[in-house]
Parts: sequence; C-alpha cells; structure tokens
Amino acid sequence: MTKEKKGKYNIFTDMRRNKVSYLMLIPAAMYTFIFGYCTIPYMIIAFEKFSFKKGIFGSKWVGMKNFEFFFKSQDAGLIIGNTVKLNLLFLLFTITAAVTLAIMINEIRNKYFKKIAQSTYLLPYFLSWIIVNYILYGIIGSKYGLLNHIVTFFGGKSINFYNEPKYWTIILVILKVWKDLGMNMVIYLATITGFDEELYDAAAVDGASRWQMCRRITIPMLMPTVIMLGIMSIGKIFYGDFGMIYALVGDNGVLYHKTDVIDTYVFRTLRTTGNPSQAMAISLFQAIMGFICVWGSNYIAKKKFKEGALF
Repeated sequence: MTKEKKGKYNIFTDMRRNKVSYLMLIPAAMYTFIFGYCTIPYMIIAFEKFSFKKGIFGSKWVGMKNFEFFFKSQDAGLIIGNTVKLNLLFLLFTITAAVTLAIMINEIRNKYFKKIAQSTYLLPYFLSWIIVNYILYGIIGSKYGLLNHIVTFFGGKSINFYNEPKYWTIILVILKVWKDLGMNMVIYLATITGFDEELYDAAAVDGASRWQMCRRITIPMLMPTVIMLGIMSIGKIFYGDFGMIYALVGDNGVLYHKTDVIDTYVFRTLRTTGNPSQAMAISLFQAIMGFICVWGSNYIAKKKFKEGALF
C-alpha cells in the first residue's frame, strides 16, 4: 500500500469511527463554503458601479473609483487609525490579562474554587453586547449611573460620558478585555494543564520557587500558543468589532472621533447611499491588509520564534 493510499485509508477510517463528529461539522463547513467561497466572485463589484438589476457581469466598470471614495474622504485616516489602535490595545491587554489569569488559576490547588473561578470568568463571554450596553449605562449613565452617584456623594462633579469622547478608548478596552477574558483564559489554561508535570517536579527538587517555575517553565512553554493566537488576531486588526462598537455607541456622532472604525463607517455609508460597491471595496481593502498582516507577523515569528509560526 502506497503512502498516499494509506493516508486516504486513515481519513476514511477516522470518518467511520467519528461519524457524529463529522455530522456536527457539516453545518459549519457548509456555512464556510457558501459565505466564504461562493461569494468570492462578488468581489468584482468593488471595481463596478453595481446594479442589482444588471448583476455583476452587466454592471458598469469604474475601476478604482470605489476605493477613492473612501481613501479621499476626510475621515479615512481617522477611521483607519481608530481601527488599528483599538485592535492593538484589545490584543495587547486581552492576551496579557488572559495569560496572567490562566497562570494564577493554574496555581490554585482547591479544585472546587478553580471550577467556580473558571465558570465566573467565562460567563461574560456569552453575554450579547446589547446586554453589556445596558450594564455599562447603569454604571456610567449621566442620570442613573452608579459611578456618577458615587462621585457626587463624595462631593465630586458628575461626568456625562456619552458626550466626552476622551474616555471611550479606555472604556472600550476594559469592556473588550472583561468580555473576552474568560474564553482566552480557558485556552491558555488548557495548554498549561497539558505541560509535563515532571518538569515542575524536577524544578522543585532543585529548589525552584513557584515564581521561578512560572518564569522559567510555564511562560516559555506557553509562548507558542500565545504567538499563534496573536497571529490569528493580527489578521483581523483592520476589522473593527462592529457588534461591540454599534451596540455601545450607536449613532452618537459626538463619540465618532474616538470610536468610529472601518466597519461602522461602511455600515453608515451603505445605509445612507445604498451602494454595495463602496462597501465591497473597503471590505476588499480589509481582507488584503489582513492577509499582509498575517503573512508578515508569521514571517517574523518564523524567524524569531519558529515554534509559534502558523505555517
């Protein structure tokens, strides 16, 4: 039996042994195929003045004009800057907090407390941004917000956060870290629990403290996972979290200076102009920049830290 036939035999054997798993994979595979691959031909409308009546092959070819619409607008630099800045802050603080929390929980020896802690931190991940918006309003609302009540109780002056853009970068970062912390922590914690315990036993015999074990064993062995997840996150660095931004900010134009990202800008443009070609042009720009970021970050990781490279 050749190596190629043996590989095919192993695949079909695995499919027979794990029928339920492959059946559960079908919806996700169909979704990816339909919306991820079957829609690729429609990218051509980024270079057309698309007409729903004429279709993609009958619409007028306009070249780069749809791209010029965005890049020649006075808000292009601000919007791209906000998108990249927020995503970098999300990436940096989420990874730092999740790795720190995973290491701390791993050090806990009470298994019941550990399970309760994991479940507690994971809960916010399953809340919709609409619910988070109501929670946020209950905290920073100018009239009923808990924070302003506390400030005025101690003689301070209340702040109308929804009219003050300067506070919203830190607000968005805090909420993003709080919401995604649990899921990221679970990934890193699962990686840590798979480490060979003999390494820690040998370090303990040599007189190493828990901090030294963490610094010399846990963190270095965790870095490939951190880098791989970081590379995947960098691929979406030009994609704003539309669900988050729109749920928390909505159409509050006062806050656009600090919160407006590419995705919310495209949504407003499509809603007001009804031109899908312009939205496709910006989406194509995001996809190209995402590919460049993933390839570039993976190239750097492959040169500096080969174990963490994706390909």
